[in-house]
Amino acid sequence: MSKESRGVTKKIIKPGKKIVASIVTSLKDQILTSLNQGVKEIIVDFNGMESMDSKGLGVLIAAYNSLSHAGGKMKIKNTSEKVYKFMQTTNLDKYFEVASPGK
Repeated sequence: MSKESRGVTKKIIKPGKKIVASIVTSLKDQILTSLNQGVKEIIVDFNGMESMDSKGLGVLIAAYNSLSHAGGKMKIKNTSEKVYKFMQTTNLDKYFEVASPGK
């Protein structure tokens, strides 16, 4: 998924094609490890993502909450038009910084 490095304050996480129940434990562990290493900004790269279920969304919201409490922030980039509209419709773009498709 991504490379670990101590002393880094920004980290890009590429979850792959699906953010679903079968990978949430790995994704959650990766985010928690990053927080414990002092990462203050996590960028989740949705490039190539095809689907996300409620558990995947739950992990992203939990990560956002953990980062916020630690004074950090979360960004989502490379969303599809469909995911971008979903984030806007559900007001999730008020929590996550979501880059519009193509940015």
